[in-house]
Amino acid sequence: MRKKVSSFLTSKYILIILTVVCILFIGISFFTDRLVAPLRNAVSMIVVPLQKGMNNMGLWVYDEVSTLQEISVVLDENKNLKNQVDNLTEENNQLKQESYELSRLRELYKLDEMYPGYTKVGARVIGTTSDNWSSSFRIDKGSDDGIRVDMNVIASGGLVGIISEVGTNYSVVKTITEDNNAVSGMLIDTNDNCIVQGDIELMESGVIHLSHFKSGITVRNGDKIVTSNISDKYLQGILIGYAKDVTLDSNNLTQSGYLVPAVDFNNLQEVLIITETKK
Repeated sequence: MRKKVSSFLTSKYILIILTVVCILFIGISFFTDRLVAPLRNAVSMIVVPLQKGMNNMGLWVYDEVSTLQEISVVLDENKNLKNQVDNLTEENNQLKQESYELSRLRELYKLDEMYPGYTKVGARVIGTTSDNWSSSFRIDKGSDDGIRVDMNVIASGGLVGIISEVGTNYSVVKTITEDNNAVSGMLIDTNDNCIVQGDIELMESGVIHLSHFKSGITVRNGDKIVTSNISDKYLQGILIGYAKDVTLDSNNLTQSGYLVPAVDFNNLQEVLIITETKK
């Protein structure tokens, strides 16, 4: 009997203890929430802005990385486009050079047709032999190509000069504009004789000396002057240039003036050599 009573009391105490513990926990949780809530609010006031800042920073970093990637792509594309532009520019320049060369060769072909009675050889100008381009220059043809001294050289529709020196693979051309280089000329319309004489200083004005016309003839600006039949080295009938400002000399016996060369000596690149000399 005592054992039953003791067991009952023990169970009762255990139930009471458990009930008290539960109530205690309920009370603690109630009061804990009330105590923790202000702390939670205070923490959230600090943590939430930090979270927002971190999120914004993360988005900014992502945007910057994306922008840098886009810039890198654009720079690569720009580099490729620049290379394409450079290649196209180079091709365009090459085409222009080929077009200019073709145009010059056509001019030489026309020049060849102007003097069908003479056999000719084409040559390229490879350098000058003095400080002044209009004095003399070298070409890339020599004795190996059949070139000889005193052969006449023409370009741009007119007389350039004469071969004065020949090497195996080059020649030197003495131009009509060289100082004191005299060429016997004549008016193409009347065959009246004159003398064309080089003068480097005058070439800056685009002219050289023209003299020894008889006083009784009429010489107009623009009249064509060609090589005469009495020249000892120059073949007859090659255009030298055009008369300009011919007037009566002080002796009243002759007339003098200027000649505008038919050849542009500042832009010579190719010439034709007449492969025969004056007999």
